[in-house]
Amino acid sequence: MVIRLEARPQRILDFDIENRPLSYLGSDFTTAEVTAISWCWTNTPEAVTVCLLGELRLEDILREFCEAYAQADLVTGHFIRGHDLPMINGALVECRMPLLGDKLTSDTKLDFARTKGISLSQESIADMLRIEAAKVHMRQSMWRAANRLTPEGLRMVRERVVGDVRQHLRTREECLKLGYLGPPKEWRSGSARAESYTP
Repeated sequence: MVIRLEARPQRILDFDIENRPLSYLGSDFTTAEVTAISWCWTNTPEAVTVCLLGELRLEDILREFCEAYAQADLVTGHFIRGHDLPMINGALVECRMPLLGDKLTSDTKLDFARTKGISLSQESIADMLRIEAAKVHMRQSMWRAANRLTPEGLRMVRERVVGDVRQHLRTREECLKLGYLGPPKEWRSGSARAESYTP
């Protein structure tokens, strides 16, 4: 008897978030709130989804993203293990929603080759690799409008978060082609943090 197994292509979700300061804890320490999440599947890069606070409730933004996240075999972005994924988990806790599940991740900052003397910001890597998709810059006045959820501010943050996903898609593709990224690593959503406590 011959058994035929057909493997489906890996589903890879590329995403980015934006957030705003929310409350002071003391000195210059502030809490934060997710204001935008944008994502797309790497095999359909033209179909970018955007959810914005001010247009949707935070719970609805999180629910929609979590549905896509659950379908992904791997998620990718820039500094997602250090920022985006923990920020989303924090928002889920505040909304009394289930945490993100453990997931295989490809992080273009934390998984980048060991280097010295260069910046590993997404914009810098994209520039060094001659990626034409530019990062959308926002001045302080633009951030203030975005953080106040004004119509103009929401328009600008939409452009920025979508621009970050589009730039990241091309940057990661080039990094993989050139051998600059290490293997994917599992992000464990429920594991205890190793870093020291900060308020």
